[in-house]
Amino acid sequence: MDRTTRPTLTDIKSGFIIRPFEAADTDEIIALFADTVARINSADYRAAQIAAWIHCPDREKWLRTLNNHYSLVAVKGGTIVGFGDIDDTGYLDRLYVHADFQRQGVASAICDLLEAHSGGEITTHASITARPFFEKRGYQVITPQTVTRQGVDLKNYVMKKSR
Repeated sequence: MDRTTRPTLTDIKSGFIIRPFEAADTDEIIALFADTVARINSADYRAAQIAAWIHCPDREKWLRTLNNHYSLVAVKGGTIVGFGDIDDTGYLDRLYVHADFQRQGVASAICDLLEAHSGGEITTHASITARPFFEKRGYQVITPQTVTRQGVDLKNYVMKKSR
């Protein structure tokens, strides 16, 4: 599926649709990212790590990468409830679901479409929180790693899925 294809997936049970990212989504996506990390990832990361992780995302960089990647958003009732993106090399860059819509199939539905778009080996850098989700999808941990944000170290995992 190329970037010009406009996938739409409707999950009847949960009532959300998945559509391509649009530039007008950027601010809502960044807010969803920060809120989700603060509310969901706080189970696995300290407050200082969360603050560093979500500190001032570069809006223009996000817009540029989301435009250049195959990027999807899940929408329910006019509100973005999740988003994800993958680049042409098979790097799954971001996959986030609104804290109030966890465990409703949103991440799985977005990930299904991102993986189908890639068609080859997929790599992601999964948080401690996201690791079990990716493992259930057949991803393998290649290596744990430490990334530094705002001078604070955060642990995550380089994971791959072969097709």
